[in-house]
Amino acid sequence: MAKYRIVHIDFWKNPIVLEEMTPEDKYFHLYLLTNPKTTQVGIYKITKKEMAFDLGYSIESVEALMQRFIEHHKLIRYNPETRELALKNWAKDNLYKGGKPIMDCIYSELKKVEDRSLIEYVAESILKKEFRSVYESFCVQEEGLWSIEGNDQNEMISYLNSEDEELDDTFTEPFTNREEKEKEKENKKEKQQQEALYPYIEENPEEENHQKLEDVKEIIEFWDYNGFGFSNINAKQQLLAWFEDSSFLQPKEVILKAMNIACSNNKRRLSYVVGILKNWENESLLTVEEIDSYQENQKPVTKRKPFPTGRHIPREFELDLTAGEDE
Repeated sequence: MAKYRIVHIDFWKNPIVLEEMTPEDKYFHLYLLTNPKTTQVGIYKITKKEMAFDLGYSIESVEALMQRFIEHHKLIRYNPETRELALKNWAKDNLYKGGKPIMDCIYSELKKVEDRSLIEYVAESILKKEFRSVYESFCVQEEGLWSIEGNDQNEMISYLNSEDEELDDTFTEPFTNREEKEKEKENKKEKQQQEALYPYIEENPEEENHQKLEDVKEIIEFWDYNGFGFSNINAKQQLLAWFEDSSFLQPKEVILKAMNIACSNNKRRLSYVVGILKNWENESLLTVEEIDSYQENQKPVTKRKPFPTGRHIPREFELDLTAGEDE
């Protein structure tokens, strides 16, 4: 199921946007509202490295922008321990229409939020009672790891700057085995890679989502083990976008077929695979059967030489027009 985010045209009429935001601020604000990690509840996990990669900025630039939005514009909060970001005014444009599917989605995503103080922060700007009551049910009064009211500005900045620092646990865990540390680091890297590859697959026990995850794994494994580039995570994410947002009726099978064609032509790169998928989509070929049928009809038909008409005349034959006439 494709995801969409709403940005109202009044965004550009907001006095804060008009008078206080720089062009970089406006760009960053739109990114916070529409990036692939956003959720229906306005609280989502994202790292500064991911933001820097998506925006084309350095991590230092992202840190400066985040501090401006936390301290000056007061539009977001960020917990560097859980990597969770909350948007203060998320509800104004995105929580306007209810219904059971929407409420179930909101409840499911709120259960995954680790820092409950962020839920309370977003709930303060919710006007509709039906949405606000769901948020408030999760607002447990406890000391969180991240509280603007409980920490001064210096603590907030130190939290932000500590996100990418390596923790030295020499003194806290003096008896930890080096092999165990290495194993923990490998597990952490593996978890981060999975988050990068499956950002849109939510942890849901439903069979449909489980099948999606299996399909995604099959595509990624084909990519990894057929020479397309094991470490090229960005290309994998772009390819998986076709699995999520294409018009194909059999997205997994069609993508695998395109990759097989790329392998047979020794063109193991994303642009070649995407080019094949675009051609099929433009021709409205939405299943593997339709693609096979179309390719079969496109095969050139070898023309046979026409059979000679009439009787065969030997080369040595000479025509004598006077033969048989009386002299």
